[in-house]
Amino acid sequence: MSNLLQNTSLLNWDVLEGRNSSWELEPVPTIVNPWDVLLCVTGTLMSCENAVVIALIAYTPTLRAPMFVLIGSLAFADLLAGLGLILNFIVTYIIDSGFVTLLSAGLLITAFSASVLNILAITVDRYLSLYNALTYHTEGSVFTYITLMLMWVISIVLGLLPVLGWNCLEDESTCSICRPVNKNNAAALAVSFLLIFALILQLYLQICKIAFRHAQQIAVQRQFMTASHSSSTTKGVSTLTTILGTFAFCWIPLAMYSLVADIRSPVIYTYATALPAICHSIINPMIYAFRNPEILRSLRIACCWCMPYSFTMRPRTPSDV
Repeated sequence: MSNLLQNTSLLNWDVLEGRNSSWELEPVPTIVNPWDVLLCVTGTLMSCENAVVIALIAYTPTLRAPMFVLIGSLAFADLLAGLGLILNFIVTYIIDSGFVTLLSAGLLITAFSASVLNILAITVDRYLSLYNALTYHTEGSVFTYITLMLMWVISIVLGLLPVLGWNCLEDESTCSICRPVNKNNAAALAVSFLLIFALILQLYLQICKIAFRHAQQIAVQRQFMTASHSSSTTKGVSTLTTILGTFAFCWIPLAMYSLVADIRSPVIYTYATALPAICHSIINPMIYAFRNPEILRSLRIACCWCMPYSFTMRPRTPSDV
């Protein structure tokens, strides 16, 4: 007790003298989750990468075909996803506001929904370019812009659901693995994703059938299958396998986990399933943009201001995979 009184008197003396006291309360430092830092860094990388794709398509006059519009829309959706991850980090550690949290969650839902729907639209576009090759060039533009408008409307509506009341801020027990999205909303999004994946898989199977049929027709006309056609068909199947395999590996674990887990589940599983899905937006430019000869040519010109003589541009084909 004497020690306490002695410390109290010293505190009063320090206050009178205008000096800082050892009893003065210091702010408790905020502990930053390394996973959140990783997501923020991933979002920054995602934003920069997709911004390059958008700039290349916007400032290259030759990249105006419907497929490039869809690739640009995909890059814009992934860019928004990256910005949403950065905003989510700011909201978590700097801004403490329920409404801003809902806006951040809505932006992420809109962005990732648009990203998945853009991949579906690109798949449909490639299917139509093969199935209706004669009329594609005249009808493709109309289909592209109608699809884009419908797709972004759906994505924005999904993103507005948490703001309009589909959230768990008032009842934490109803939260999904991604707060503040409630379990019903997360389950609906997961089921929708699985249906979209099934549709994409079916479309790519049809694309493979059409490609093999075209190869057989060429073989019959020429009486044999040339090595170039065989290697081209093999390369196409390999590309389709890569696209579907990457898409399934990145998104299906998160979709399945969202159906069975909630906020009480171990957070490490949430990060382990969410991180591959987020990284898919980093892989998208490599699959859909930087593999395209014309976009790659524009990138080389932008980086080097020159193009090697050996690098030639082949004719644009909307059915490129």
